[in-house]
This record gives sequence, C-alpha cells and structure tokens, in this order.
Amino acid sequence: MTALEHEDSPVYLKLRAIIASAILRGEYRAGDQLPSVRALAAEHGANPLTVAKAYQSFQDDGYVEVRRGVGMFVLPGAVERLKIAERDRFLTSYWPKVRDHIALLGLSAHELLDREIA
Repeated sequence: MTALEHEDSPVYLKLRAIIASAILRGEYRAGDQLPSVRALAAEHGANPLTVAKAYQSFQDDGYVEVRRGVGMFVLPGAVERLKIAERDRFLTSYWPKVRDHIALLGLSAHELLDREIA
C-alpha cells in the first residue's frame, strides 16, 4: 500500500495499490507472472475474491493478461501506462489535499525539500 492510500479504502483498492507499486518498482516487468490469487490472498490475509477483483481491475485497464490455466502476466508497455495513470491520479486526487495541508501547516518549499527523511 502506498503512503497515500487511506486506511478506510476498500481492501481491493489497497491490494491494487500494492500491486501497482510493485510493478512501478520493477518487481514485476513486462512478461512477468504475478503471484496467484491464492498466494497473494494468503500473503496479505485477504479473501481470494477480493484479490481477484484487484487483478480484474488491472486486466480491465490493460496492464495484465490472463493466460488460462497458467496465470496473470504483465503486458508490454504496462509500466509506462501505469506510471502515467498513477501520476495523473496523484496530481488530481492526492496532491490538492497534500498542498492544502502544507499550506495549513505553514510549511515552505525550502523546509520540505531540505527535510531529511528518517
């Protein structure tokens, strides 16, 4: 789950964020097989139907394909398209809230950029 996912988000969206982050980090590249529904469900303590819903959203968006009887695989170009979609989602959904919170706290760009992450 990304730091920006809300704890009250539906579980399938949290799982989707975990998978998206793994793809964007290069843990899964074009042609790589994603973990099985059962394996991912067990790893995250989720219902397999919930994992299937998260995977289905990736299939619907054209990032993965199902090879019947084999598994789910990352499609060529998925990383680039996913990065564009996630950037857009960040800029439209998260950034306005982050920006407003920064302003509320009176933080400057200098303070933010010079801050070391612990």
